[in-house]
Amino acid sequence: MTVTGRSELQHPRFSRQYLKIAAEADRRGGADHRDRLLAGLSGRVLEVGAGQGRNVRHYPETVTEVVALEPDDTLRTAAERAAASAPVPVAVVAGEAADLPGVDGAFDAVVASLVLCSVDDLPGVLAEMRRVLRPGGQMRFYEHVRSPHRWAGLLQDAITPLWSRAAGGCHPNRDTESALRAAGFTVTEIDRFGFSFSPLVPKTRHIIGTAVRA
Repeated sequence: MTVTGRSELQHPRFSRQYLKIAAEADRRGGADHRDRLLAGLSGRVLEVGAGQGRNVRHYPETVTEVVALEPDDTLRTAAERAAASAPVPVAVVAGEAADLPGVDGAFDAVVASLVLCSVDDLPGVLAEMRRVLRPGGQMRFYEHVRSPHRWAGLLQDAITPLWSRAAGGCHPNRDTESALRAAGFTVTEIDRFGFSFSPLVPKTRHIIGTAVRA
């Protein structure tokens, strides 16, 4: 595991804003999305890019341990506070998605929640997730993705360079579902829907689902 402190993984200005953005998104329906994302999980779970720990109170009691990986110092501090009152044991650790903790097959489930948009090497990160997932284990994902509508997708393509610099590396035009399949996952459940995290922002395509190692 790579311990952070690397400047390219720190986005303090965006992280402070994201603390507010995520709370507003949860009030607008994101909390229900998190319940759907994590329902039925059990055993040992690795959450990649845990952010400020908005998921931790949604884990079912059948989960025996959550290892919550977060590279950003500001968000990780908030996640540590959230973990203190979680219904399941949560260990918040510093690290990055490209170099996950654990031997091959160490986890019963891997969770990615609004994080795959921001990693530099999406195929490499998905390969790491597949590596640490035990045979038969589940990859749970909740992500915003590129619009299926031509003009909306082209607009996302156009704004991605500027948006990525301003929003902590976020790429609004990623086709995460296709990337999962290309990485050797079989998508067994998926829900595609529009969602807006703020009344000032139009709805964008989101997906929630489950994948297993192919």
